[in-house]
Amino acid sequence: MSEQVQPVKIAYLSTFYPYRGGIAQFNASLYRELEKHAEIRAFTFTRQYPDLLFPGQTQLIQKGDPADPIQADRCLDTINPVSWYRTARLIASWKPDVLVMKFWMPFFGPSLGFVAGYLKKRGVRVVTILDNVIPHERRPGDLTLIRYFLNRSSAFIAMTATVRDDLLRLKPDARHVVKAHPVYDHFPARMGRAEARRQLGLDPDSPMLLFFGFIRGYKGLDVLIEALPETDSRIGLMVAGEVYGSFEAYQEQIDRLQLGSRIYLYHHYIPDTEVAVYFSAADVVVLPYRSATQSGIVQIAYHYQLPVIVTAVGGLTEMVTDGVTGLVIPPGNPGAVADAIRRFFENHSDGQMEREIAARAPDFSWSGFAGELLALARS
Repeated sequence: MSEQVQPVKIAYLSTFYPYRGGIAQFNASLYRELEKHAEIRAFTFTRQYPDLLFPGQTQLIQKGDPADPIQADRCLDTINPVSWYRTARLIASWKPDVLVMKFWMPFFGPSLGFVAGYLKKRGVRVVTILDNVIPHERRPGDLTLIRYFLNRSSAFIAMTATVRDDLLRLKPDARHVVKAHPVYDHFPARMGRAEARRQLGLDPDSPMLLFFGFIRGYKGLDVLIEALPETDSRIGLMVAGEVYGSFEAYQEQIDRLQLGSRIYLYHHYIPDTEVAVYFSAADVVVLPYRSATQSGIVQIAYHYQLPVIVTAVGGLTEMVTDGVTGLVIPPGNPGAVADAIRRFFENHSDGQMEREIAARAPDFSWSGFAGELLALARS
């Protein structure tokens, strides 16, 4: 990062400790990098989602879960407009130069948009990091909420060109930069494959796939399960992550295809301390998504220098170079998934992809992302 970047006073309103998940992890890592160059203060939610919009087990860190305990003011209730005003006044009283936020679904448009608008009117520059503009699962009224929010930000960081294109369709004059999601580097180090498989009760010699992260319909786990019988019977699949909703349909599919001996289920929330064992046990990560903009799962895989098989949706093709750091296939096609799995184990299991991933690590640094944000904040 350039030494010429001058410090600024940053209010960062988003998901922080005691909330858990990928958004909180991203914010904590970026906060730690920004605090090296700016005076920064974190603000977060008293209520992030109502239960209706969060079908997982819990939104909060549980006892024993590791997390970076960023000290944040808990002030914003997303469904209580009185708290929006109080939050805006609290942040304004600190007199920041810049307000940083993340945006990933229209539900947050009213609450974050109100705070952003209040501060923008008072001369604060509002910089929003866009995970998505258009949501994976759309609902009536989404575009109205999205436009309301976008019009109250000063500038944007889009983490893929796909997100940028969605932004410019709705706000053609948006000031923006495109900067890729950094590689997560806070997880435990990779362990030996034999030890990881021993801990998980896996065959030490079988080829092994990994489907990791929250299990939601758009992520295409059913497509991957449907593809598995078309591959070598020695190949196993780990499914590791918390289910949003019910796992019943997936279990019925596994039973129908008689795959119980090849699929290893760990469908619960995976705390950071346990992430290494799953990625260390795998040969390749599979993301058979039906839709996407970008994915933190790819960046976890890259942290462990693990190749990925992804579908050609959204920004995933910007994160994965076909035949170099992974394989890119059409979405919604079990045959294409099966073919990619066969090609990987026949042609790409010699470690070359792992070496390519390691060589590209500097392109996905937190310091580089923070530098782009600071430059945008000062421009």
